[in-house]
This record gives sequence, structure tokens and C-alpha cells, in this order.
Amino acid sequence: MQLAKIALPDNERRVAMNDGGSWKLLNLSQVERVHTLADILNSPDPAGLARYLVDSNAGPLTIGEFRFLAPLDNQEVWAAGVTYKRSQVARMEESESGASHYDKVYTAPRPEIFFKATPNRVSGPLEPLRVRSDSQWTVPEPELVLVVSPTGRLVGYTAGNDMSARDIEGENPLYLPQAKVYQQCCGLGPAILLATPIDTPENFKIRLTVRRGGQVVSEDGTHAGQMARSFTELIGWLLKENPIDTGTFLFTGTGIIPPDNFSLENGDEVTIEITGIGTLVSPIVKSAS
Repeated sequence: MQLAKIALPDNERRVAMNDGGSWKLLNLSQVERVHTLADILNSPDPAGLARYLVDSNAGPLTIGEFRFLAPLDNQEVWAAGVTYKRSQVARMEESESGASHYDKVYTAPRPEIFFKATPNRVSGPLEPLRVRSDSQWTVPEPELVLVVSPTGRLVGYTAGNDMSARDIEGENPLYLPQAKVYQQCCGLGPAILLATPIDTPENFKIRLTVRRGGQVVSEDGTHAGQMARSFTELIGWLLKENPIDTGTFLFTGTGIIPPDNFSLENGDEVTIEITGIGTLVSPIVKSAS
């Protein structure tokens, strides 16, 4: 089952469900204290609650009848780094001074966990993502994103773009927050695939395509089974001494790194596809420095 926040043609914003067929609107006025997508996700049975909330007065929707919005409400967004071997190598290459730190964190018991975004810094499908005006080497980082309840339960998955200014972080690892956290630094969507007991990381195939002037300039793929850490491990470390009262979105790291001579430019289009979740398309903008 998939859940999403959508906008109808009159710009009315609703929550919708796809349970193996067409998209159906949910009526969030039927249950006390259930008013948002986050309320459904944080409930004991998100799938059951969503089925109960189907709006019987609204017909099914086709994709062309609405647009997807970022699937979060007031949750924070966090991220894990250096969880794939390719990411470890790339981070070591970009930072001479901090190379040994990236080498050590890949195999250390404690993973790299950092704050990524507040909701106002997040862009949904077809909404712009930004290259910092003071960066000359920024790349997209396509990632599987875990949707986590306030109790630490894995409730779903979505696609994410963890924009990263590699030149800023490479200059000094202490600049990581500036390389990662800024206006329009984070893409999420299009929908949340609810978690099931049979999910395995290998099921989530991730593909990145970057187009410039309509032409493909970067393309690569991986799958989440190549991660060095489990979903449970990453969630456990995130929750240590760190309450997530409204739930959270947790990026799981990237296994796709464009070549060192590649940087996003104003007008590029980034497409991230993840099996079972859908396609996140993001136009890229960059202001003059």
C-alpha cells in the first residue's frame, strides 16, 4: 500500500491511498485526532486505518488528476552517511584532511548520523532543489528513506535526494552542516510505501538519471542490499538520546556517486526511481553567487 499527500486541480490538499489499484482520497474527519498523513503513519495500524478512512463520496483518481506533494507534515529529516562502500571511497577522495575519518566510520560500531532538514527546507516532486550559490561541486544523492514512528517503528519508505555540496564538505569535514543543510536542500516523494514483514533491502532498486537540455548527462543504479548497515541498526542509533516526538524521515545513505568532474547546473533535471515507491523528479536551480 502507498500513501501520499496530493493537490487537486483546485489546489485542495488531501491525503490519498493506493492499495494495488487506483488512488483513493481519504476522509480525515472521521476519526478523532487523525487529521494528517503523519497521524496515520504514527497509528498502530497505518494500513488498516487508511482503508477505514477511504472517502466513499469521492471516486478513484488517475495520476493526471492530481500532483504529488512532499509526504511529510511536521517531521524532522535526518540522514545516515557512509553506509555504502562507494560513498566511503568518494568521501575519502573529496577530503584529504578527513579521509581517515570516513574510512573509520564505515566499519565503526557507531554510524554517521546527521540532521538534514526541517519541513520548510524540503521540496516535493517537481519542486526545485537548489545548488548553493557558493558551491562549484554539488551532486544529487539518491537514497532510500525510512519513515519512522515516534516509537522507533519502521512504518514505510520513500525516495529522497540528499543534495550535497562536495566541495564545501571536502574543504573541511566540519563544514558538513553547510554542505547538507540549506534552502531547498532535500527532496522527498512521491509516495510512502508502507512497510511489511517481507521487505528486504535488495528489493529496493535505486536509479539516478540527470538530464541537461533534455540529454542524459549522468546515469547509474544500485540497490539497498549493498548497504553495510541494516535499517534496524540505523534507526536504533538515531533514537539514542534523541526523541522523535512526531516521527521522522531517515535517509539511509547513497551508493550512487557521479564522476568527480560532474556537478549539477541551473536547469538540470534529476530523476530518482525506487522500486515500489515511484519516481521523484526535481528541477535544479542555482542563484548567481
